[in-house]
Amino acid sequence: MTTPASPTNPSVPLPDGRVVPALGQGTWRLGDDPRRRESEIAALRAGLDAGLTLIDTAEMYGQGASERLVGEAIEGRRDEVFVVGKVLPDNASRRGTVEACHASLERLGLERLDLYLLHWRGRHPLTDTVEGMEELVAEGAIGGWGVSNFDLDDMTELVGPAGGVNVQTNQILYNLARRGPEFELLPWARDRGMPLMSYSPVDGGELLDHPVLRSVADEMGATPAQVALAWVLRLAPDMLAAVKAATTEHALENAAALAIDLDDRAVVQLERAFPAPTGPGPLEMR
Repeated sequence: MTTPASPTNPSVPLPDGRVVPALGQGTWRLGDDPRRRESEIAALRAGLDAGLTLIDTAEMYGQGASERLVGEAIEGRRDEVFVVGKVLPDNASRRGTVEACHASLERLGLERLDLYLLHWRGRHPLTDTVEGMEELVAEGAIGGWGVSNFDLDDMTELVGPAGGVNVQTNQILYNLARRGPEFELLPWARDRGMPLMSYSPVDGGELLDHPVLRSVADEMGATPAQVALAWVLRLAPDMLAAVKAATTEHALENAAALAIDLDDRAVVQLERAFPAPTGPGPLEMR
């Protein structure tokens, strides 16, 4: 499935030729509290209306509660949405990957996931997980597959000895405060024509009170979150991002980040406050 980007949401090609919007919606912790269900569904639908038509979820989120919420939010709009799911490492044997995907599809009320990711590396051999992913592609249960929280050594093993040449993305922790992937992982992925996907692009909100980020945002008439998102998206088409919103207002604020064009002065200010890595380091996770 190819999900067209809105006029303001840039298109990012995957290695298999499908195109997805650069900015999508995350769902970690959505669905946890039944009292917030209506507002969270409204937020997801508002995001879709604003062009954020990639939705990222996982079987781990609320032990399936997030998937059920997403299924309700996109009911009647499936053709608009690029749905990304994830399998837990403990379930990622060949057979376990297939079974976990089918369980996610049932909770979502869907026949197919557009992209299915291994949430992080676990005890099962990568070759087994890859075989499960390819089986799901062959049966039409997923459109493609990828990984999450894989460092460069993991990616090298995945596409080499493990035979995972069909990997479509690697979802990683990347934001102004977590720039480590720029040193090795991002150049490697760029050379392969494979976009990375940022999760926690505003670092779980921890960035938002930083004085330099607030100053740049004030100068631009934007919010700190919008500037932080625009900074991540400056790397498109080499980088996607999925950001969570639990309210309609927050979803629209996130979407408005797509209209922000960071000038050279703003980028210099931000990169002085949040310097680029000068050497390799372990991939951070949240």
